[in-house]
Amino acid sequence: MQDFSADYIRNFSIIAHIDHGKSTLADRLLEFTNTISSSGSNKQVLDKLKVERERGITVKAQTVSMFYNYKGKDYLLNLIDTPGHVDFSYEVSRSLAACQGTLLLVDAAQGIQAQTVANFYLAFGEGLEIIPVLNKAESAFVDLPAADSERTAQQIRSAFELDTSSIISAKTGLNIDQVLPSVIERIPPPSGSVDRPLRALLFDSWYDQYVGVVCMVAIVDGKIRKGDRITSIHSESKYEVTEVGIMHPEQVSTGYLHAGQVGYVICGMKTATEAHVGDAFHHLGKKVEPLPGFQPAQSMVFAGIFPVDTNDFRRLDESVTKLTLNDASVTVHKETSHALGQGWRLGFLGTLHMDVFRQRLENEYDANIIVTQPTVPYRVVYRDRTAKLVRNPADFPDSEERSLKVAKLEEPMVLATMIFPEDYMGRMIELCGSRRGEQVDYVFVDETRVMMKYRMPLAEIVTDFYDQLKSCSSGYASFDYEEAGYEESDLVKMTVLLNHKPVDALSVILHRSQVEVVGRDWVKRLKGVIQKQLFEIVIQTAVGSKIVARETIPALRKNVTAKCYGGDVSRKMKLLQKQKEGKKRMKMIGNVEIPQKAFYDFLDKKAS
Repeated sequence: MQDFSADYIRNFSIIAHIDHGKSTLADRLLEFTNTISSSGSNKQVLDKLKVERERGITVKAQTVSMFYNYKGKDYLLNLIDTPGHVDFSYEVSRSLAACQGTLLLVDAAQGIQAQTVANFYLAFGEGLEIIPVLNKAESAFVDLPAADSERTAQQIRSAFELDTSSIISAKTGLNIDQVLPSVIERIPPPSGSVDRPLRALLFDSWYDQYVGVVCMVAIVDGKIRKGDRITSIHSESKYEVTEVGIMHPEQVSTGYLHAGQVGYVICGMKTATEAHVGDAFHHLGKKVEPLPGFQPAQSMVFAGIFPVDTNDFRRLDESVTKLTLNDASVTVHKETSHALGQGWRLGFLGTLHMDVFRQRLENEYDANIIVTQPTVPYRVVYRDRTAKLVRNPADFPDSEERSLKVAKLEEPMVLATMIFPEDYMGRMIELCGSRRGEQVDYVFVDETRVMMKYRMPLAEIVTDFYDQLKSCSSGYASFDYEEAGYEESDLVKMTVLLNHKPVDALSVILHRSQVEVVGRDWVKRLKGVIQKQLFEIVIQTAVGSKIVARETIPALRKNVTAKCYGGDVSRKMKLLQKQKEGKKRMKMIGNVEIPQKAFYDFLDKKAS
């Protein structure tokens, strides 16, 4: 590793919209540089998580080092394969901080899409060298006649002012040999110096049950060796380096890294809380200027997570801590629910992010959990001009507090970008209008495709908006969104009542226009999952003191008239009246016990 000076190192990533072929291109580059054997069927080698294999998407940025000989000289190329979905944009932004350039991959068949635009501006904002590459060129001649490489190249020129000369097929390997020479010639080498004191940027980490925390670092200045004593700038904790190496594509110990190189460091961190993404390390006793680090991820969706069995709380606590080490964009706050016990209120970047986190907890840590209805952070502005963020419906001000102290209620807004064929314009406008959207802009990307921007409430897109979008556009629309501040809104808290007693786990904050539809839907669903009791159960949804909807589950009844074989009807009426009085007393003193399985079934039905 000491033979590779900064001039012979290139750090680059691959960015693209979801399903444009990033992981497939990474496979071909690994085969081309003999990092992996080209004889086997290599499919998404860098997608190591089970959830990635099952869903066919990348959710975690992965680093790999490759050695390549170009014009008689050996180069060290550090590649970072990044996710494409908007919910994992924090992974992309962290990866770009460790690079000097990036390959902007665009599907020749689909052209520029929403996340292509978002990722371009992320890289542009970092000041990176951007190399556009057209992928799936084989479809232009064989599979898909819709692929028009020249049309897509024209889109890239008009949208980003970039010239596209690389046209490849990651699937067949066509023109793959042109990619790495472009990387070496166009992407600048790292600017750090080996002679300066050590500065190493921590941009990713994960937990290994045998060695503790493994840190992925980019060496900005200086050098690091096995046995060095290093200090964290963030916590000032001191560590001894026990192993240093590169990902090739698995961990390969090298014992040494210097300025410009990217690799892993094991330094005896035993707890997941010690590793802070964006932190920097320096040699013990040699203080250095801290690095810029990363902007903390802004959680867009919040949900409660609770163990199905309350005895699993401690084990689940450890699992959540270890998983958040590998996914720094998740925020964690402990909370308690009367119905579900102790749990956590977790913040995510989107609903797919939430679903992947849940699946990773189940796959990697064998967790059995209940996930509550996703909510967004609302803002309460008081008359004394103070403000409070409400992430949990339990903290929403009641009607008395609203009338006396609250000046206004605000909900988070987003600027949504959608790109789709012109034929679907009417349906898309109708969909966005039904979600309280307000059109900001629309332009034609080319002769047939439109880019439309809408300002809309975040709460409207965290449930099933993406599914509806794909349905309305026959799958052709792409979607991306960014924060757009807060806006005053008519918000209310809807509560579920069982025999007139509120259930805190089933409260939700809604816009007043949605209350009736959601309220009727919820009581019907609850009637299907709550079992009959010996007394009548009244299920209601309410806003304050106003009842929105009601369903009744009749009581389990014994046939008290079975022993009457005749005689006067008053005998039967007397027995039925006696039973009725008993049920009435039972209802007054009886509590409706909802088993956790009923919560699980109810929340699971809403998710599906």
